[in-house]
Amino acid sequence: MIFRQLFDPGSSSYTYVLADAVSRAAVIIDPVWDQFVRDLALLRELGLLLKFTIETHVHADHVTAAWLFKQRLGSQIVVALAADALGADVAVKDGDTIAFGALRLEVRATPGHTAGCLTYVTSDHAMAFTGDALLVRGAGRTDFQDGDARTLYRSVHRKIFTLPDDCALYPGHDYSGRTSTSVAEERAHNPRLGGGRSEDDFAGTMANLGLPHPKQIDVAVPANLQCGRPSPTTAIESLPAEVAWGPVVRTYAGVATIEPEWVAAHLAEVTLLDVREAEEYRGELGHVPGARLIPLGELRARVAELPADRPVVTVCRSGGRSAQAALILEKAGVGRVANVSGGMVAWSSLGLPVEGGREES
Repeated sequence: MIFRQLFDPGSSSYTYVLADAVSRAAVIIDPVWDQFVRDLALLRELGLLLKFTIETHVHADHVTAAWLFKQRLGSQIVVALAADALGADVAVKDGDTIAFGALRLEVRATPGHTAGCLTYVTSDHAMAFTGDALLVRGAGRTDFQDGDARTLYRSVHRKIFTLPDDCALYPGHDYSGRTSTSVAEERAHNPRLGGGRSEDDFAGTMANLGLPHPKQIDVAVPANLQCGRPSPTTAIESLPAEVAWGPVVRTYAGVATIEPEWVAAHLAEVTLLDVREAEEYRGELGHVPGARLIPLGELRARVAELPADRPVVTVCRSGGRSAQAALILEKAGVGRVANVSGGMVAWSSLGLPVEGGREES
């Protein structure tokens, strides 16, 4: 199985990607709207076929990216039947399974944090994704969205603590950088639910937490009850627009990239910026006709020299330095930037036009 744990610093939320290594069929659990571009890039780079976006519950601290993925990739949205969310493609309940390739996730109802909380368990019971029902050394609050402390206590003890001791538990979020735990750890050491604490102990603790109102709840909950689909009442933007000037793809590393074939066909429409050293520009690989030379070490001081009326496309030997150049330009406020994928090595291997280089020397 392919497995990735991703983090959203704005909400301290975790997103999980699971995929069948053979078929490449994948699911993404609790995707975050603000991280859609990043997560889409990861799926593309790993060659994964997204089948489902899966929600552990209706979140109050971030807006889901489920609708975005459905629009872009055609994936189906999975939400608890009890959540009563509009726009879900698959409404699941306790005992259901979700299949992707040769893999399966078991659905366990774990209400209490909210009425529609679910925990998803791999079929071998080696991993469980608990959302906000059970956190690392903690538990989700129970003071809104039909939460109930006694219900949550029973959910955790009956549906999560009954898993094998070594079952790895992956929470919906963590504010201290903790990434995972295990059934045995939480049963023994969770200060709210473990160590033999009773239901009365837990209910008393949860009634006296005194937590502030979630900052994003008034935006997040209405949006998530529509599976992230924008509406006049959700106060979120619509589908992130594709770049208009060319087929730019942002990588998982955060770099806007473009293929050399497109650049070669549109050289008159862009400013091609070569960020190698002068001897490389005149060296074995040559340079793209009309390319402007500004070595990477000089770029920050010379950004103003670049014309503002055309996109800037950066290039170096293999795409490493020019990727950094693209990030520098974006940080400096240059709005239309992309890095040539593979650099001059890829450009030359495709037989695209060059000046200088070995053949002309």
